[in-house]
Amino acid sequence: MEHHGHSTKWIGLIGPRSHKEITVIMENELRVPTMAELFAAGQQPEVLFWVGCAGSFDDRAKKITKAFVKILNKANVSFAVLGTEESCTGDPAKRAGNEFLFQMQAVTNIEVLNAYAVKKVVTACPHCFNTIKNEYPGLGGNYEVVHHTQFLKQLLDEGRISMEGGKFKGKRITFHDPCYLGRANNVYEAPRDLIRKLDAELVEMKNCKKRGLCCGAGGAQMFKEPEKGSKDINIERTEQALDIKPEIIAAGCPFCNTMLTDGVKNKEKEATVAVMDIAELIASAEDL
Repeated sequence: MEHHGHSTKWIGLIGPRSHKEITVIMENELRVPTMAELFAAGQQPEVLFWVGCAGSFDDRAKKITKAFVKILNKANVSFAVLGTEESCTGDPAKRAGNEFLFQMQAVTNIEVLNAYAVKKVVTACPHCFNTIKNEYPGLGGNYEVVHHTQFLKQLLDEGRISMEGGKFKGKRITFHDPCYLGRANNVYEAPRDLIRKLDAELVEMKNCKKRGLCCGAGGAQMFKEPEKGSKDINIERTEQALDIKPEIIAAGCPFCNTMLTDGVKNKEKEATVAVMDIAELIASAEDL
């Protein structure tokens, strides 16, 4: 992380192939322009999609990235990614106590964003969301930053996407509040409004919203083994979810998705309980 940016970011999203093959695949499946391409053409997108490390390299999180891009394409949103120019926001370094490394990573990203005169950023990762929104301004990076659930709600309100319950109508869905989305930034209703629009039955866990419980991956804990104790946090959170008998546990964070998926597997419930990102729910409902 200290020495490498996302040098194979979009190759990683669709598998190792030649540049020509990647271009063909993107044109056929996903329309994903880079800021460099639009800048060279004298164009400025409506929004920059910050993909993040998980959304670029983690196999499970790549599916969330693809689902969100499909929705953006369907809504004809003018967007772009930084591609190989995007590096880690520095969140894990900062939370682990390495302020020097965080500032190195942050300043590098800010220089790139400012060079492209980026005004609005959307990301599916609450860690990236919180860092760019709240930490970058002190280092010269001032942008309007929205979480992908907020952006999707905006698209819905503006009539740029429509949602029908379809396969999710009447299904019991609970939403796990990511710490950096909920308690850190007070974003609670956008993801819940989207679930309701699917005509699903929204059910709440014992600890939700301002009383939400961490999945266990925050504060750079994602990258280390848990300390010894009687029970891992993700197991406790999964038990809270399973107590209300949902058919789907909805998430809005790639880290939460991983931790809850592991929890469901630990309880041997993967055959009856799915863990899905909000973007995946919408893309699936729209058969994208």
